[in-house]
Amino acid sequence: MAALSSPFQLKNYNRTHRCIVRSTITCSMQTSQNNIKVVINGATKEIGKAAIVAITKARGMEVAGAVDSDLVGEDVGKLCNMEEALEIPIINDLTMVLGSISQSKATGVVVDFTEPSTVYDNVKQATAFGMKSVVYVPKISLDTVTALSAFCEKATMGCLVAPTLSIGSILLQQAAITASFHYNNVEIVESRPNASDLPSPDAIQIANNLSDLGQMYNREDISTDVLARGQLLGEDGIRVHSLVLPGILASTAVHLSGAGEVYTLKHDITDVTSLMPGLILAIRRVVRLKNLVYGLEKFL
Repeated sequence: MAALSSPFQLKNYNRTHRCIVRSTITCSMQTSQNNIKVVINGATKEIGKAAIVAITKARGMEVAGAVDSDLVGEDVGKLCNMEEALEIPIINDLTMVLGSISQSKATGVVVDFTEPSTVYDNVKQATAFGMKSVVYVPKISLDTVTALSAFCEKATMGCLVAPTLSIGSILLQQAAITASFHYNNVEIVESRPNASDLPSPDAIQIANNLSDLGQMYNREDISTDVLARGQLLGEDGIRVHSLVLPGILASTAVHLSGAGEVYTLKHDITDVTSLMPGLILAIRRVVRLKNLVYGLEKFL
């Protein structure tokens, strides 16, 4: 099976409003000296709250800090509608949280759900306190990933940048790569409940993976200018059609056809909790890394 690639062509990853709450940062109910201490940066986002619940339930790790500029001082357990408070307040100061955890000498991981403009500095801060990073931030730029790769290699510190945390999405991409060797026509059709980031990162990732195989698809109308034929990604004929309807499932389908048959691969996401198995896997794997790795698929 061909290896997944990414829109970032990096070589060999083996290489003003400030509000500080003076609260004692404590650990969650599942205390253990051997647990991985996890800090959620972007804790009040939907995915941040889902991560807090998932990590609290996961074996061998615990939520040790929550960072965000919203709802400062709120207990993350109550924020996530958990049965009991975790006695972990939301702090608007990443350095304060990292400093508190570093004193315990425990293995620490920062999960970054913030913004592309802050990722590099966040990873540098985590590294300064001896902590690894898992980054899941849409629209992160090539320059940022390249800079992070160089920084992590120099610092000998692990970082995992994940374009997707969805295991199903990764499996879809792997299956599409295998199938593309046997079919001459490929179209990607996606549906999303809102019109942001279209084509989606998943669709772009699939198109880039198939483009890297050096094949040409949809030769019959590769040069058509008909707008209804969707957006052409790259120069190899792969088209993406994006359907936007409020309330519809986030879905990605790859349609491949040959003589007398059509083969369809489809993946639906019904809830953000679908990303949590991938997140837990990423946290477990990043603690062993000494450099930057791009893509969770390397650990499946």
